[in-house]
Amino acid sequence: MVFKRRDRRSLSKIALEFLYPRGGWYRAFLYVKHRVRRLPDTPERIARGIWAGVFTTFTPFYGLHFVVAFLISRLMRGNLLAALSATFFGNPLTYVPIGVISLRTGHFLLGTHFDETRHTGFLGKFAHAGRDLRDNIFALFTERDADWNGLAVFYHDIFYPYMIGGLIPGAVAGTIAYFISVPLIRAYQQRRRGKIKAKFEAIKKKARAEADLVAKRD
Repeated sequence: MVFKRRDRRSLSKIALEFLYPRGGWYRAFLYVKHRVRRLPDTPERIARGIWAGVFTTFTPFYGLHFVVAFLISRLMRGNLLAALSATFFGNPLTYVPIGVISLRTGHFLLGTHFDETRHTGFLGKFAHAGRDLRDNIFALFTERDADWNGLAVFYHDIFYPYMIGGLIPGAVAGTIAYFISVPLIRAYQQRRRGKIKAKFEAIKKKARAEADLVAKRD
């Protein structure tokens, strides 16, 4: 195949590059920032897309952040590419603090608490919910009885509080990103337009000089 990688990556290498991309997170951040600033759109629309992307990272819809950011950006009439790029705000370095903030805020607002005795804490609830989902899918094609207890515990202890608790910090983080992005993007676009204009002026000046030289020779 034309676009097939010559060096096939192992599963461990794929996982490692997900946790720590080639060149480091700082280089990846600079790449995303460069791509966002060069988007051909108004600063306000790009910033609304960034708001949608940052807000999405505070939702518990892991694996669907691109879809959620896309839908929110469409509702806000933001730049869709900026929204997808801004989901980079959620990465292995930030998922833990985002999750802790969202869960604690959610349980506080709901007046509940995180029960660590059921299914051995946070990771245990994820694992138990995953096993329930797998077993229940098999139960559709076998005589095995479906058991939704693990998924119910996951929903009440993690998913629902996470979803409710992520609304406020997500909106705050998105709004901060919006007001920071607008002046930065506007300044960058103005500087870039100035550079392009200067290049055109230099080309026109050179063309006039060559035309004058040809006229003098004639």
